Amino acid sequence: MSTTIAAALTDLLLTPGLTLEEALDRHFDPAYRQRTDGVWADRAGFAEHIAHLRGVVADGTIRVHDELGEGAAYAERHTVDVVKTDGSTASHEVYVFAERAADGRFLRLEEVTLMLSGSDADRGLGSARG
Repeated sequence: MSTTIAAALTDLLLTPGLTLEEALDRHFDPAYRQRTDGVWADRAGFAEHIAHLRGVVADGTIRVHDELGEGAAYAERHTVDVVKTDGSTASHEVYVFAERAADGRFLRLEEVTLMLSGSDADRGLGSARG
């Protein structure tokens, strides 16, 4: 079964009790690479980003607007609305193009983010690290 962005983000950020490593192993190939707004990260860099977000995000929702998968190719557009631990909120629209490995996990993902609401500090939330 192939993973989706909504399933991956839910496990990474919104599923208490699921460890970061368990969520990564479930949805991302060991050779995973991601480019967010032009900046590449390997799986370790991506894990660092998600660990940071886990400390900043208290709750949220993911709304998928468009999604298409054919073979290893995957494309998707979603909005992520988060409530941060300080009570403030932010919303980003995200455009995703990805490649899945033979087992259905993400191998490579390229995304562009557009902040819809939030503070200036939230502008880089899509690639922020601790």
